[in-house]
Amino acid sequence: MTTSDIELSRTVLAEAVAARGFSARGATLIRLGENALWRLASNVVVRIARPGQDEAAAREVAVARWLASAGVPTVEPLEIDQPVIASGRAATFWQLLPSHKAGTEADLAGLLAQLHSLPLPTFPINRLDPFVRIEERLAASHAVAEEDRAWLLNRHRELKARWRDLPGGRGDCVVHGDAWTGNCAVVKTPTRRAVLLDYERTSIGPPEWDLTSTAIEVDTFGNLSTDRYRAYCDQYGYDVMDWPGYPTLRAIRELRLVTFALQIADSDPTVRSEAQGRIDCLRGRRGPRPWGWSAVG
Repeated sequence: MTTSDIELSRTVLAEAVAARGFSARGATLIRLGENALWRLASNVVVRIARPGQDEAAAREVAVARWLASAGVPTVEPLEIDQPVIASGRAATFWQLLPSHKAGTEADLAGLLAQLHSLPLPTFPINRLDPFVRIEERLAASHAVAEEDRAWLLNRHRELKARWRDLPGGRGDCVVHGDAWTGNCAVVKTPTRRAVLLDYERTSIGPPEWDLTSTAIEVDTFGNLSTDRYRAYCDQYGYDVMDWPGYPTLRAIRELRLVTFALQIADSDPTVRSEAQGRIDCLRGRRGPRPWGWSAVG
């Protein structure tokens, strides 16, 4: 994150909030990553998407309203006309969550069980594309050796074929798309309540895709205990690791995580070692899983 990145985001924020009668004075930056999150002095959270994400931003708002109407605890958008397009970027407006912390795996499992049980919504929603941006990240990266890039692109092609031939599972439904505990918050007051957030990747697809996000915390990262994973499976009522298609979804998740690290490494040289280590793991240079990958970004 650079000062110019922050100032550019602040300019977009000022234009967006003025369009809906808010003020950017006193706004504080919560996070600046692929999306920017700002907290207004009026306790409204503004989410600014990457360029070209107008449709995704509108879908996020629609999904959150749909979940709220179905009784699924969720962060809620303001009841205003949104998103707002400012300087070529979509901005959405959300109610500020009360004091909260990240949820547990079991908290997340309960919310996913509710989400996956819902009938399909009446508004348009895309099919899940688990390969979105992988090829683009690999093509753009300056942090990957050419021989590794070629191997990863071949892995990408192989996994796309395996995705098309997945064995039967639990049946398609609305999936969150990025179902990790960072997208589950527990509101501390007045009573403990877990809520879902961040619907950028929400789509229609196999529920096993969501469940794989936590499974790889055990299987790939090695940072989730067996007991906590068992509590997650018990809360949801199913263990995705028992499904024959799990190795394919795990491999796709791992490839996504490699390309995400490469994307970060292009602007942060301190991440290059982690990105290369992840590539080495996929290529069999560092032994069997779990590989103990470190978080980036």
